[in-house]
Amino acid sequence: MNKIYLITGTSKGIGKYLCEHYLAQDNIVIGCSRSEKSITNKNYFHYTLDISQEKSVMKMVSEIIKKFGEIDVLINNAGIASLNHFILSPLSKAEEIFRTNYFGTFIVMQQVAKTMIRNKYGRIINFTTVAVPLNLEGEAIYASSKSAVETLTKITAKELASYNITVNAIGLTPVKTNLIENIPKEKIEKLIERQAFKRYGEMKDIINSVDFFINENSNYITGQILYLGGVY
Repeated sequence: MNKIYLITGTSKGIGKYLCEHYLAQDNIVIGCSRSEKSITNKNYFHYTLDISQEKSVMKMVSEIIKKFGEIDVLINNAGIASLNHFILSPLSKAEEIFRTNYFGTFIVMQQVAKTMIRNKYGRIINFTTVAVPLNLEGEAIYASSKSAVETLTKITAKELASYNITVNAIGLTPVKTNLIENIPKEKIEKLIERQAFKRYGEMKDIINSVDFFINENSNYITGQILYLGGVY
């Protein structure tokens, strides 16, 4: 049966790829980003907004429910990265990262979970990073924001389980997208060397993991953090 997907951060990169993948399966996909839509498909609907702005998110979710009646799958993809020694990290930059990566995820999850609770069904997938378990130098702020997302994932999984809602997270390795284009190549290669599989992550790796958590047979799996690439 076709599902209603809400995916954040869909103008490019992983978010856009996810949209195109689930549209190809004849699902209804709603995307959002700070920029205008970059996907043309009769089953794709786009909102231009900042996910850290609660009123904008509330309006979007309300309109989605009015139009489609439900949201079956939420994929929190939107995020920003930064590589800098914590001593050199301005407070304004730290606040910006947390606004998008943590508070944005929290706001969208909270609003979508309300309708999932009413429908007694839902799949929520958050994106985190291998920078959390690896404790990478230069990523104190970014990894901290994603660590908060992991804690949010684990606790909300317990709070929402009785409503047939699962909440899981996928820890991404470096993927060749705009998110890492400003990070020195030698730092990326050093990170990859710490993985069991010494290569960049690919879109197929992400899709496989997302599909696993969405699968109806995964309804007994919640509160899990799945790190890709053989990172522990």
